[in-house]
Amino acid sequence: MNRIILADNQAIFRAGAARILALEDDMRIVAQCDDLFHLSNTLQASRDAILLFSASMQLDEKAVIASAQAAGIRTILIAENGEEIAEDRLRALDGVIFRNIAGTTLVNCVRSVAAGKHTIQRCNVTSILAQDSVGARVRDRLTPKEMQIVSLIVQGCKNKHIATQLGTKEQVVKNYLRTIYDKTGVSDRLELALFTLHHRILAEAATRASDLLQARSA
Repeated sequence: MNRIILADNQAIFRAGAARILALEDDMRIVAQCDDLFHLSNTLQASRDAILLFSASMQLDEKAVIASAQAAGIRTILIAENGEEIAEDRLRALDGVIFRNIAGTTLVNCVRSVAAGKHTIQRCNVTSILAQDSVGARVRDRLTPKEMQIVSLIVQGCKNKHIATQLGTKEQVVKNYLRTIYDKTGVSDRLELALFTLHHRILAEAATRASDLLQARSA
């Protein structure tokens, strides 16, 4: 069993990645962290796991890698799309992925690192953006309210919580979801979350919607 720690301050990606990996019989998410405090405690309490941590958290990368290695934990960096990774960083890490990674590639990367292989995802942001016409079309079909609901679904929120967040009724959320399923071509919440993560343009729009929702509720 591959035990996985997800450390990322972008909730949409973290929740989506967790859903994809948790579907695999040989993988188990043992912790999700969004700040250094929780990550440090997790590294101290865990051994022989695989850590996926994001560059956007702006951690002391060398210190995190050293702590992970002391616990027998392999490290995979989640780099921002288009980010250049210096050779010395590549040598220190067990793997590197980018935020535009597809679900199947993410799973394969984790398995490869678990097997002791040094694995780097090659990133071509321009071609991926050009090819993701489906994500762009779906993004343009969804209203701002629908996009907020998508962002909350990806984070694993239930209808009751979504209704509270949006200041509406649970039945209204259910009605919105039926419309969203029709527009995206999916049949349930899990498919919606996976579809959103797979299409980077849509995932970024959901992240912006989530940020706007949090700002309004602050």
